[in-house]
Amino acid sequence: MTEDEVRDLARRILCFEDKEGVRSGVGQLTTFNQLGFPGIVDKPDGWYLPNNLADVAVVLETKASHIKLGDNQVEEVLKNVAIVEKKYQKVIGILYNGEDIRVFKNHEEIDTVKQLQRIEYYASLFTVDSIDKELIYDLTAKINNCLHFDFGIKNLYNRMIFTACALVAKRYNALMVSGMDYSEFHNAILNCLNKELIRDKQQNRKLGILTEVFAKIEMNLDVCSEDAKQQQHVKDLITEFIDWVSEISDCLNSDAWRGEDVMGIFFNEFNRYKKKSEAGQVFTPEHITDFMYKILEVNKDDRVLDGCCGSGGFLVKSMANMIREAGGVQTQKAIDIKREQLYGIEFDKEIYALACANMLIHKDGKTNLEWMDARTEEAGNWISRKNITKVLMNPPYENKYGCMTIVENMLDSVPSHTICGFILPDKKLEKVSKTQIKRILNNHRLKKIIKMPEDLFFGVGVTTSIFVFETGIPQDDNEIFGCYIETDGLETVKNKGRHDVRHRWPAIERYWVDSIKKLRDDNYGTAQWIKPAEHLSYQMPEKPFEVFKEDFRKTALDYLMYQKGIDAKEFGDKLLTVAMYSSDISMAAGKVSISITAGEEDGKD
Repeated sequence: MTEDEVRDLARRILCFEDKEGVRSGVGQLTTFNQLGFPGIVDKPDGWYLPNNLADVAVVLETKASHIKLGDNQVEEVLKNVAIVEKKYQKVIGILYNGEDIRVFKNHEEIDTVKQLQRIEYYASLFTVDSIDKELIYDLTAKINNCLHFDFGIKNLYNRMIFTACALVAKRYNALMVSGMDYSEFHNAILNCLNKELIRDKQQNRKLGILTEVFAKIEMNLDVCSEDAKQQQHVKDLITEFIDWVSEISDCLNSDAWRGEDVMGIFFNEFNRYKKKSEAGQVFTPEHITDFMYKILEVNKDDRVLDGCCGSGGFLVKSMANMIREAGGVQTQKAIDIKREQLYGIEFDKEIYALACANMLIHKDGKTNLEWMDARTEEAGNWISRKNITKVLMNPPYENKYGCMTIVENMLDSVPSHTICGFILPDKKLEKVSKTQIKRILNNHRLKKIIKMPEDLFFGVGVTTSIFVFETGIPQDDNEIFGCYIETDGLETVKNKGRHDVRHRWPAIERYWVDSIKKLRDDNYGTAQWIKPAEHLSYQMPEKPFEVFKEDFRKTALDYLMYQKGIDAKEFGDKLLTVAMYSSDISMAAGKVSISITAGEEDGKD
């Protein structure tokens, strides 16, 4: 392409056209002087100059396709960056020849997606990319206490759904302001949900379950009281709730978001109040969703399935990582990822509503979530049409939920050579029927078993491993790589579950991702190759038998007393009594001496 053709292509991709509040365009005739930089006659190839000088400005330098983007070309774009910096503190410089691209954040070259993107992507490069999780935990605690004790919403999942729907409404700019009564507040959320989901209902009508579940939530608080004091009390509670939800929403700015599972954070806090009758749903810790993404080598082009998606943790994490690899939320690839590359199934109606809300919180209403039973032929047929390339799952463990039926259905329904990772109890594959496991291994190959830390699922009391399959090829006699991650470095924090308070997990994760890829464990020596005919679980090494002198002496003394007809327990009790109350104790030369005076009992010494 000629330079003119490259410049015109850049104009179309970047959308460089004058709009309200911004002066933008391309050309070779316009000088910086004409653009508001007095006395400077240099001519940029493209410009994006907001009226608000605190916003991000962009300057474009284009070259013909045959010209390499070397030092001389970089010098040109940086010269223009310096000119724009006379008015703007945040400046992006783009050097582009229609094929290659180099991007500068002020004068520092940065690594970005390798294709030219819309202007919003480059403007977002100055956005802070961190989320204050601790603040979210504190706010969630306040919200939970308010909903549980003030509003009287007793059901755990109803409290989660109520909060999640408020967050969705806030993210979609619903009118929620201080001083609202309950009716106004409730209708604001419902109206927002119905409005924003209408297009998605046409694609997936089951998304309406979210509004259905929200509308049915009951509370003990009398929100319709005619008493003036009670009305004001309700308004005050709603005002506090809106303030807390607004703070969380601010933390979840979509440009800063990196895939933290909001529902997971809610669950860790709300779970402290869960009753035994509400047991059964185990949410995957956020750091493990990321770990599985990495060990399965998921990338931005994969099509990811979670057949028991719970609150959507695996899908949210996959979405975040894939979008980051694609260059950010403003790229066209990010839109494609959200629409076409993430698939989830959930059977529990309330949890399904949570998954929908979780996706919507992150401005994604088009992810393919289905409310159905993952054990069924219907689910298998739905999956088989999606051309899945990776499966990440933490299915329910109990047999009554059909754990291994779900696993087998997932393996059978995806294309051959799909890599599938399942979190399951350590010995799960060894406890299923021989007929079923033989059928599974005749069709699919178990390649890796990664035993996870024993305390991974806080308070649940089950030890787990990650089982990695490749579909469509038989096991035969191929051995299985196994290893044991003894610790993830997390510690139990009072009332908040397990957290990486000492920041140990990143280094631990890097080591194990690399080790599992290389099928070795140099540091801890836990690697093993498992024969499928003998075991289908990681084999913990037996501790060596040790005998200490103290053990030998005690056993020998017990035997001698047995020979003489002495009751060892009675003798020990009597000796302790005598030593405590009828003895002289002295210490000399570092030795303690106990002296007992001989006595008589029934004529015996």
